[in-house]
Parts: sequence; C-alpha cells; structure tokens
Amino acid sequence: MITTTPPLLATADLVRVVAAIDLLGANDTASVLATALPSLDEEHRTALAGHVTIDHVALLIFPETLDGLVEELAAQGIRVGGMTPSVVVRDRLSVRYDVPPHELEVGILRSTVTDRVGRPCELEIFAVVTPPRWAHIAEDERRHSREAHFALAVRRADAVLLRGLRATIAAAMRPDGGGYNGAEDRTVLYFRDAHGADPAFRRLELFCTGRLTRLLATHQRESCAGTELLRLLTGAWATQAIATAAELRLLDHVETTPDLPDLAAATGTDQHSLARLLRYLAALGVVHAAGTRYGVTELGALLRSEAAGSMRPLALMYGGPFYRSFAAFTEAVRSGGESYAKVFGSHHFEHMAADPELAELFHRSMAAGNAVFAGVPGVFDFSAARTVVDVAGGNGELLSRVLHANPALRGVLMERPHALTAARTRLADVADRVTLVPGDFTESVPGGGDVYLLSRVLHDWDDERCRTILAACARTMPEHAELLVVERLLPESGDVDSLAIPWDIHMLCNTGGRERTGAHYRDLLAGAGFEVVETHPLPLDAHLVRCRRFRTAER
Repeated sequence: MITTTPPLLATADLVRVVAAIDLLGANDTASVLATALPSLDEEHRTALAGHVTIDHVALLIFPETLDGLVEELAAQGIRVGGMTPSVVVRDRLSVRYDVPPHELEVGILRSTVTDRVGRPCELEIFAVVTPPRWAHIAEDERRHSREAHFALAVRRADAVLLRGLRATIAAAMRPDGGGYNGAEDRTVLYFRDAHGADPAFRRLELFCTGRLTRLLATHQRESCAGTELLRLLTGAWATQAIATAAELRLLDHVETTPDLPDLAAATGTDQHSLARLLRYLAALGVVHAAGTRYGVTELGALLRSEAAGSMRPLALMYGGPFYRSFAAFTEAVRSGGESYAKVFGSHHFEHMAADPELAELFHRSMAAGNAVFAGVPGVFDFSAARTVVDVAGGNGELLSRVLHANPALRGVLMERPHALTAARTRLADVADRVTLVPGDFTESVPGGGDVYLLSRVLHDWDDERCRTILAACARTMPEHAELLVVERLLPESGDVDSLAIPWDIHMLCNTGGRERTGAHYRDLLAGAGFEVVETHPLPLDAHLVRCRRFRTAER
C-alpha cells in the first residue's frame, strides 16, 4: 500500500511565497521607496536611496513542523540556506497573540533572488511552527499580512545616520516596533502605513549592523499608538504649565535666582510643587536642570518679559481667555459659531474692546507673532510707492517695519479707536510720516494709497465678511494700487506640517474665521475684482499674497 506524506506547506502559503519572489523581481530600491513613501518628495527619496539598499522581501509561512521544510521548498524550486532563529518576529507574535515566547518556534530561511535590475537580494521566509492550537494565528496573519515587508539595509552602521534615516521615514510612515537580533547583530526598525501605500508596501524594515539601544528605545516608544495619543491629550497640560510659568514670571526669576529655594521664595510658590512644574518645563524644553539649579533654554527665553519678541503675552492669552473658549469647542463644531462668544457672551473683538486690560494683553500677544512681518520689506519693492495704507493694522508693527525700510514712504493706519492708542506708541519714531485714521474697514478704507496692507485680517472672518472687506478696498483703492495680503495658507496637498492647520481650528473656536488655501483666497479676491500676481513665503508659515486690480479690459 502506497502512502503519501501530506505537504508541510498549505497551498495558500506556497502561493504567497511565489508572489513575494515575483514582487521582488518587479522592484528595486527606487521603486520600493516611491511606492512605500508616496508622500515624500523626490529629493528626500533620492537622499534615502543614497544610504539604503533593498535587501529582502519577507513573509510568514505556517508549517506544523520545520522538519523537512527545506526539502519541500527545494522541490518547488525554492532553494534556501540554513535556518537561523528569529527573535524580533517571535517576540512580536508573542505580544500580539498573548503566547509565551518560549512556546513559539520561529525560524528564518533565506533564498537568493534578484530585483528588477538584476541585483542579488533575498527572500526572507519566517517559518512559524503552527500546531492546530495556533491555527487562529496562521489564519489571522495570512489575512492581514502584518509581518510581510520590504527591508532596507543601511550601508554604513552609524547611529547619527540611522537616526536621520529613521526620522525621514517616520515623517511618512508610523513606527511599528523593532528589536535587536543578537544572532545577526542587527538593530531592526519597522514602519507601517495602514492606508496610504499599496498593500504590498505597507511595511518597511530598516536595519543596520550593531546594537543601537537608545535609538531602538525611542522607536519602540513611538510605536505605541497609545503613547502618542496620551502625549496629544496632555497638550492642554503643557499649555497651562507654560501659562503658569508666564504668570509667575518664572523665566525672569530663573535668570537671576537659579536655585530652587530662592525661586520658590521669589515667585511665592510651594517649593515642592514648583520643583514638579520645573521638571515638566524641562521635559518641554523650556528650562534645563542641574540638580536644584535651573537655567533658561533658548525656547524658554521667549517667555521672559523683556525679551525681544517676548511670547509671554501669547502664553497668557492661550492659557487664559483662549483656553477657556476651547473648553466649549464642541459647540463650535456642532453649530459653526465660535465658542468664544458662547463662553464670554460676545464676539472676540467686541469682548476685548470692552475690557481695556484684556485688549492690551491681546495686542501684546499679537506682537509676539510679529516675526511674520520680518520678510515683508524684503519680498515686496515699495520704492515706487508714496503712500502705504495699513487696513486694520493693529498696533502698527507691520507699518513701522515698512516705513523704517523705506524712509521716503508715508503711511496711513486705519484701526478702531482703542487700537490706535497702542499704535501711537509703536509709531512714535515715524509719527511725522504717519496718519492715524479711526474707522470700520467693512464700510470704507482710506483713499489715495499706492499699496494697501491686509495683514492677519481676513482669517478672522467668514467668507461673507471677507467679501465685504475686499469690496470696501476695491471701491476706494486707486486703479494702480496694489493689495498685499499676509496670511497663513492651508496646504493644497495632503501635507500636514503647517501651522495653518491648528490655527484654522483656533479661528473656528475664537473668532468664527478660518485659514484658507491659496486657491480659496484667489476666489475671494477675484470676486472683489483682484487678481493674484505672486505669493511669497514668510516666517511662521505665513505668506504674502500680492494682488492688483483686474485691468479694465479684463473685467
């Protein structure tokens, strides 16, 4: 009687092995990077390709035993070398399925194959011994392919280089665990993109020779989605810690009294509680600590009262009125109306105008963001202009910078009466060239200007009010005059690394306004008879949008 031995490999696993070989043969380093990291620009992918090489493609198979597996693969035309134990994948499966590591046997088999340019690579097969009691593991892994991946080898074992490569990939894919394989002396980092990439490219492995303990610990910590979510959820705590430091003038005192007991006495605080606050501020990078002595970091220096461009007023605003309004943010999302009015009983600007002390804090907090104005005189040539009109220009910071850069230029500042009080002080040294005009920019703006400025104004309002403001400008501006709009622009693409995105939420919550894309602003401006001539980037993710009236023949 002839008996046949059942195959060790399920048909589904054999099909996946063949598909992996074909996949590797259809790709090379450049194509893997392009497909797995589509959100990275070509410059960054080219830089990555200069330091990494596609090394292997990996997948899991699930035989009931390893005995005879090498021979069975050979019979299918897949020749593999000797088996080595897997540590990293074994431990990942152990955690995922709550199985003690010593009960999992995972071996690695390698077969030499070539990529699409004929360069030798490897098929890396993780063979997981799967008795019937672990059948659910095999079924789940086949369905989700959580461990299948392309692997990139770092050509040079260098901790600094690997840190930079890791950061570049992490900008496009989430860290997804890793480990140290002692048998091969490799530090292994995994990344995953659950949605964006082709399913076959959703996981990458980055590895290099050596044991890089600190970098691996950072990667493991960032691989836990819960850790990242907790960090995000504690953002309000960071706001209040910084606001408390600002209220206590803590950074002023650290400069002169760095010892904890003296700091507690100077700030009128409990020493133990202050130590806990300082520890948190050190974690945020605001101070640095050496025992019970503290120093101010470059970041923390921005919270000193007398620092140039001090952001202390901004910290007090964000930890004060704006913090309170964000507590009612859900209502803003539900209703579309700003939550500031719900909390304080009137619109942001009306409420502050009625409280001189709060209005002064607001104007000082706005000054903390005046770095956006630093580039304006450099990206626009004012030499042909005689008069520049700053519409709703706050305390006159932008107008002051423009006038100082252009000594022959005259300026007009239009603002509400209470704002002009602060502007007189800021513009005192150019008062002979400035006219202050009280008024409402939704009704009219001063005439006779050659250049008109609308800086951080339109984002405070909805589209309807913006059309009213722009129409008022269009009615009054001479035909030759140009309009300069300074705003943050929301990314047109899927880029999320822009201050305009969180500030858009700030506008929704606190003013009822919004940040907009360049295309959105072009539509609003066109509706009022303006065309966009050019756009220039400014500090703090702001942009200068240069506009002019449509010529008569073009209307």
